[in-house]
Order: sequence, then structure tokens, then C-alpha cells
Amino acid sequence: MRLRPAGASALLIECRDGDQVEAWRADFWRRRESGQLSVVDIVPGARTILLDGIAPGTAELIAEWPEPEIAGKEAQRLVEISTTFDGEDLPDIADLWGVTVPAAIDRLVETELVVAFCGFAPGFAYLRGMPAEWSVPRLAAPRPRVPAGAVGLAGPYAGIYPTASPGGWRLVGQTDQELFDVRAEPPALLTPGTRVRLVPA
Repeated sequence: MRLRPAGASALLIECRDGDQVEAWRADFWRRRESGQLSVVDIVPGARTILLDGIAPGTAELIAEWPEPEIAGKEAQRLVEISTTFDGEDLPDIADLWGVTVPAAIDRLVETELVVAFCGFAPGFAYLRGMPAEWSVPRLAAPRPRVPAGAVGLAGPYAGIYPTASPGGWRLVGQTDQELFDVRAEPPALLTPGTRVRLVPA
């Protein structure tokens, strides 16, 4: 782990991989709730965590903390996403994986995912947990419009479009589940550290 200042009141933590990001993200959240860490925002990324609105001396404080272990899965919230596996790119993904379409669906259903970080659009969660060999390339040309609720794959991640937007992810299905509601607390259904399963509708 490497600590870098980011402006006058922020700190960027560079991690070796997604597992280390999740371990520190969960630790920072626990320490903020217990009053051990004074910070406004904790923003995980693929291999970084941004701490924004920190108190003076935070970097020195963190440098003394032992590296946390990843929390057991039983400690993480599980959200099941009811999914209709009818995405137009599903046959292409099955070909890339060298399996049949039903076998590709089985892989997606049997794999437990976890929210690594959020971005792109409010409520859009990058879901990790698929083996590296399942990584798929984005489309060569993004679609001008992907419907809300579309479930897609890109690189090592799965994701669900919370609203209609352009996008280059390969679509495997769709869900009617609402992913972002400004009236809810928190507004996003899928937050970092949340376990996610795609279940057949």
C-alpha cells in the first residue's frame, strides 16, 4: 500500500489489487463509524481508495495501522438480482468462453460477485468475482442507447445499467430491479462491499 497526498485535504491510497482495496475500504468504513478516522468521503476504485476531507495527520495515523484482513462473506450484505438472460451478446460471450449459451448462463448464476466500486453513472456498480479467464472485451463501437436494467460484462467486471445511456458493455440479460432512488438511504442499491448474485427471473 502506498499513500499519496491529493490536494490539501485528501489522500490517495494505492493498493496492489482489488482484494486489498476491499480490505482497506471496509476497515476505513468501520474506523469512521467508530470515530477512529475523521474523513468526509471514502471512494474505492479498481486499485485505489480516495479519502476526501481528512483531518491533519491522517496519513501518519494510517501508516501505523496493520493491514486488515478481508471480512468474511457472512459479514457482507447479499443482494439477489432477478435477471432474464436474453442479452443480445450472450451467444458471443458463450463463444468466447467456449461453452454453450445455457452453460454460460450457469456460470453467471453460480458466481457470487461483489461490488468493487461505483462510477460511470449514479448507481452503476462494478462487480468483480469472475475468474480472469472469463474477461471479455468491450464492443468495438458502443451502442448509442443501452436500456435501464441491462446486465453486461466488460473486461473482468459485470455491471447493471441503472438508467438508459450509451454503453459498450456486452449484454447478457436484463432486470426490472431499481438500482438508484434519490429518496432511498443510501440512494444506490449496490454499494461497495455488497455481495451480488444474478438469479434467473
